[in-house]
Amino acid sequence: MKMPEMIIFDYGRTLIYQPNYNASNGNKAIYPYIDRNLRNISFEEYDRSNMELFAKMKAERGKYLEIHEHNFLRLFLDYMDISLSISLEEAEIIIMNGISQDAVMPYADIMLDYLNAKGIRTGVISNNCFSGAALKEQFDRLLPENRFEFVLASSDYIFRKPHSIMYKIALQKSGLTPDKVWYCGDSMENDIYGANSVGMFPVLYEGRTKDETYFLSDQNDKNNPEFEYVRIHDWRELMDILA
Repeated sequence: MKMPEMIIFDYGRTLIYQPNYNASNGNKAIYPYIDRNLRNISFEEYDRSNMELFAKMKAERGKYLEIHEHNFLRLFLDYMDISLSISLEEAEIIIMNGISQDAVMPYADIMLDYLNAKGIRTGVISNNCFSGAALKEQFDRLLPENRFEFVLASSDYIFRKPHSIMYKIALQKSGLTPDKVWYCGDSMENDIYGANSVGMFPVLYEGRTKDETYFLSDQNDKNNPEFEYVRIHDWRELMDILA
């Protein structure tokens, strides 16, 4: 196992998690910004229609394709004959922050400080309908000492992990060969198999938080790979490996 020059991370349930996630709260946060509502659509109708349309789009998108929040919001607003008093970029941030006041996974901040001190470069690849710019804003707020060289969101690139193109773009941006890069994420299929497909060394992160009860070991064990990878349950374990 060769020590990395760069480690790239997944976003959700890897560095950041969403306590009390509630998509309706995102709709509630943006509803006051409606400035044209000729049909007098109530919040209840707005919320229900939004959920129904997004569910239909998710069912149609397939395994590898992503929906961008800007495109979905534009489609939904025109479909409902509604407009907002703010830009799509501003609306995206309001919706994202309304859905959940996101929090940092345990010891993720300490681990990133450790990587910075060791001179190990960092970046992010996320399957996410929110833009890379919105995720970067969140990282800068929750992890202000981060030195991520890039935050790649599938919404900006059409394709989702485990498609190899997201990993290949990250490698091009890093200027490194795959053997010098590790990738850390919480999904065996999306992160571990995806990273291995381009030659990155995969690290499966299965951490818990006090706010959420999810735990992915059973799910991930169903498809245990034959190639080399590391499984950790605490970011301090990664620091020990790199010591």
